[in-house]
Amino acid sequence: MPSNEQRREAAKRKLERQLERRANRARKRKQLTIAGSVLGVVLVVAAGAVVFALTNGDDDTTEASADSVSASPQSPGVMPAGRAEPLPEKVSCTYTPDGQPPARQVNPPRTEDIDTTVSEVSVSVETTQGNIGLTLDNADSPCTVNNFLSLASQNYFDNTPCHRLVTSEGLKVLQCGDPTGSGTGGPGYGFTNEFPTDQYPADDPSLQVPVTYPRGTIAMANSGRPGSNGSQFFLVYADSQLPPQYTAFGTIDETGLATIEKVAAAGDDASMQAGGGKPNLPIDIKSVRMD
Repeated sequence: MPSNEQRREAAKRKLERQLERRANRARKRKQLTIAGSVLGVVLVVAAGAVVFALTNGDDDTTEASADSVSASPQSPGVMPAGRAEPLPEKVSCTYTPDGQPPARQVNPPRTEDIDTTVSEVSVSVETTQGNIGLTLDNADSPCTVNNFLSLASQNYFDNTPCHRLVTSEGLKVLQCGDPTGSGTGGPGYGFTNEFPTDQYPADDPSLQVPVTYPRGTIAMANSGRPGSNGSQFFLVYADSQLPPQYTAFGTIDETGLATIEKVAAAGDDASMQAGGGKPNLPIDIKSVRMD
């Protein structure tokens, strides 16, 4: 029969084995958690690359510059709620010739004393599928709004197709603003991004992290090169994930969203390498006018 000392030693060894097994299980759980976190980061970055490709390269304009306001870095993955600091009451804008023939002959916008004190501008877009009401955000993106209104006043958008619809998971947009309907046309000049891009330092890694462009946002398309904004824009009809490198310059009313959703419900022909294609239910802009 084992002595008391032997029983104590056996119990001690059993306890040590139990503690070792628990420690091993804890280490494995920690390793799995770390691996899962790394995989999650990889998937987020990969998703960002995919959605970026879906809107990259449609507006073939070149380099330009515009006044911007520096701000503190934003949290990765979060769209800034607004400018960290308001712009001056008057700003200057730069619209640089891009060396490409314009899709439709227009004069560049004025560049000096662009007023930012009028925070919003109401615009009506008449299309072949219904009306789209826009509220342009002049306080956050005045150079972009100035350009859009200049093009509208010169009838640049009249009788032009919305050439691209994207209905993929995480990116749901209707793209317009190219009179050629090819996805490469522009006004013959370009300009730099405004909000939200200019709320980040130029070397901030957060600029590569997708954020949510909310349902009802109007934003500029660009080729991915600096200063490649021109005339093409996209209308977000459901929350979409994109890096914050597309100038948001207004919102769409519910009537307009219903019009776009009707077009989106019919799908697209998947004809574009970058993603999406021509809407199966064609939609042409008939006119764009300030209210």
